[in-house]
Amino acid sequence: MMVIGRDKLLAFGQSHANAKTKLDAWYQEAKNSNWKTPQDIRNRYGSADFLADNRVIFNIKGNHYRLVVKVRYQNGIVAIEWVGTHAEYSKKSF
Repeated sequence: MMVIGRDKLLAFGQSHANAKTKLDAWYQEAKNSNWKTPQDIRNRYGSADFLADNRVIFNIKGNHYRLVVKVRYQNGIVAIEWVGTHAEYSKKSF
């Protein structure tokens, strides 16, 4: 997959050092994946949540952090929309 918005992961990793390794691992895995359907994601990330408009929420580092992406399955693109703490996520509306 082509992952757009890695700068958001890098910036978050700088301010939350304990998330950096997990975000880097997620990025590498997403980049090397070929997700064609939501089921492809669910097969690997059983705790992922799926929203309308092809958005997916990933739990990072044991659900301490949340990563929200938009997946364009046909184009092979993953756009990172938001990354933050679980508490910050609870205040957002997607």
